[in-house]
Amino acid sequence: MSSTTITSAISDLKSRLKETWMAGDYDRFSRYMEHDARAFYEQLDIPAGCQLLDVACGSGQLALWAARDGVNVTGVDIAPNLVQRAQARAKAEGLSARFIEGDAEALPFDDASFDVVASLIGAMFAPRPELVASELLRVCRPGGIIAMGNWTPEGFVGQMFKTFSKFIAPSGMPAPVLWGDESVVHKRLGHGASDLAMRRRLYTFTYPFPPAEVVEFFRKYYGPTNLAFASLDENAARALREELEALWSLHNRGSAELTVVPAEYLEVIAVRA
Repeated sequence: MSSTTITSAISDLKSRLKETWMAGDYDRFSRYMEHDARAFYEQLDIPAGCQLLDVACGSGQLALWAARDGVNVTGVDIAPNLVQRAQARAKAEGLSARFIEGDAEALPFDDASFDVVASLIGAMFAPRPELVASELLRVCRPGGIIAMGNWTPEGFVGQMFKTFSKFIAPSGMPAPVLWGDESVVHKRLGHGASDLAMRRRLYTFTYPFPPAEVVEFFRKYYGPTNLAFASLDENAARALREELEALWSLHNRGSAELTVVPAEYLEVIAVRA
């Protein structure tokens, strides 16, 4: 395959990814995830005045917590509508955080620009993980922290992805949940870290409505689910919905009218060498 063909294929893939994350309404979707985003941020114990980069920041659910605590925050995301929403949220609160459009595989920052480089359920979805790892290391200063939260293959979200794979053709890129495998993360980040600690934690999805409505909520507002359903015919979409409702119901620890599902993720804390 020629370099021109490869470049064109990557460009097409990036366009589809941007379309995916611009679909639905991720800002509305993410509001139900802010509690555990705060828990992830707080355990990093970032002092005020530090320079934090939030990679694949969405509409700011991690970055805004840090900005409220006096951390100097920059957020970057591939979806321009999410960047605009995050900036609007920061402005509404009088926060000085800045948000810009950018690619996790080619971050628009100088080497060693940040004390902390974080990505919560974000950079794991970029198609070329080796470039993501290189960029996270590059923009972090020596002795700084790289922190990630990544869904695991074995956890609830990993199982949900497997359900989708029955109906949607694979993208051809490495599975995002490989970022939730300790051995894979060690290969990707270990060479650039003086210390690398990993721990499996739980992110709890909590919705004040039953599992069937959760599936519909994802379909409407979560970009990947929105486009997945849109790509299917009526029969396939019905079958996918039924399987997802069964999965959410099986794992629900709430009640008939309350959905509470714990989802495992891998917490990654690396010290830049």
